Amino acid sequence: MLDRLLAVEAIKALKYRYFRACDAKDPAVFRECFIDSGASIDYGALGAFDDADAIAEVFERIALHKVDGRHAILDMHHGIHPVIDVLSPTAATGSWTLAFRQVNLVEQTEKVLSGEYEDEYVVENGVWKMSQCHFTRTWEITRPLGDAVVEQ
Repeated sequence: MLDRLLAVEAIKALKYRYFRACDAKDPAVFRECFIDSGASIDYGALGAFDDADAIAEVFERIALHKVDGRHAILDMHHGIHPVIDVLSPTAATGSWTLAFRQVNLVEQTEKVLSGEYEDEYVVENGVWKMSQCHFTRTWEITRPLGDAVVEQ
């Protein structure tokens, strides 16, 4: 029972590290959240991939894009309502709801969306990692920005 609870907490910490890496624009930590090779990743409109290296490149291109020395895309990922099922000491599945907000300074838009992650996790080199990360958008609103966007 204790091992199962520790696994659930470690998996939650992994997913939270993933969300923080997305928002902090940290491609190295983002990539470290996935298994070394062969991850199944499907982010809908962003694409489907059979390895995390490819999505890490997409992430880096979008997240680190700058215009006039400022980040062009500002994201906020909130993963909520986790349901983690530990299948064995080295395998688990998980579902998360995403509350997402994005400010696009190039297009001068704000996007708000919600969706569902369906993940699979494995222990690799003694650490929980994502071996599958599939996201399905449930709804989205995109609207023009006002004049009061401030970036630190």
